[in-house]
Amino acid sequence: MSEFSFENLPNYSEVVHYLDKKKRSKHLLLGNGFSMAYDHKIFSYNALYEFIQNLEDKTLSILFNVINTKNFELVMQQLDNFIEIARAFDTSKDFIEKLNKANETLRSSLIDSIKDLHPEHVFEVPEQKSEKCFSFLDDYISKEGKVFTTNYDLLLYWVLMRNESKSAIDGFGREVENPEAYETGEDFEYSELIWGKYKSEQSVYYVHGTLPIFDTGIDIIKEEYSTGNYLLENIKERLDRKEYPIFVTAGNGREKLEHIMHNKYLTHCYDQLSGIQGSLITFGFNFGEYDEHIIDAINKAAKQGQRTGEKLFSVYIGVYSEKDFEHISSIQHKFRCKVNMYKAKSANIWN
Repeated sequence: MSEFSFENLPNYSEVVHYLDKKKRSKHLLLGNGFSMAYDHKIFSYNALYEFIQNLEDKTLSILFNVINTKNFELVMQQLDNFIEIARAFDTSKDFIEKLNKANETLRSSLIDSIKDLHPEHVFEVPEQKSEKCFSFLDDYISKEGKVFTTNYDLLLYWVLMRNESKSAIDGFGREVENPEAYETGEDFEYSELIWGKYKSEQSVYYVHGTLPIFDTGIDIIKEEYSTGNYLLENIKERLDRKEYPIFVTAGNGREKLEHIMHNKYLTHCYDQLSGIQGSLITFGFNFGEYDEHIIDAINKAAKQGQRTGEKLFSVYIGVYSEKDFEHISSIQHKFRCKVNMYKAKSANIWN
């Protein structure tokens, strides 16, 4: 399905039909475009940038203006660089402390902004949009495909939960905390939702973490709805206690990978992406300069099973414009599998 111009790219349905006809396994990788397609006013860099600006943090405002960007990843990378340079030249401790504080503020503010800009609860997503999105996702997970996302927000989780998917397994489950109840006949007491119990059956992966997933230092737990409280309210209570969700907010791809490899849940998600077979379809993922670690994972999947043929054969990247088409064309040499493109708008995920 090789194409040479944006105008001649196939639609999403043509790609899916082609892969289904070949009986090839297909998996899905979602980027920020998935959330922006739902509401670009909420999930764009501009919205997050305006939120941070309204915090009136003087140091952050200066940094954003000096670096002249709304790209959080670039600002974070530059901040890390500034801190290392300041340390190398033995700059005053006050200045280094101010940079460190700005770094911490930016990371925590990013979490706060996503939380505060977010729809309040699952039922604010219109039912028609939820059902349409679920139909799109279910075409993967009901056919033993895997869904990966680098998004932090709750949209994917909400859609899967609201539509009561039987195939969408995120690896979390409850453990019995009083096993003696089997013999004594007492009521069972159950733990929080802990990751690991259904790891072998997992089909949904938050590669960069997400709002409801927290690392306690021992277990990876998932926050949930409780009687009388929406999920975001429970998450806010944890944030107020200075507990933060698992978020990969590092600057470049190398730093992101280092963060991933220091967390057992994220490592598992990344390893699973590195081991997929068949074909990968991406939506809303632009493979920017800070996504080298994702390309590396795809290349690992493409190199595996060279003799048996059990490997990733191709990736189908959704593009929105001629500019996107040119960008992917310019980096396709980085991939160790066949690169194809399709018109992202034709996927019509949210109806």
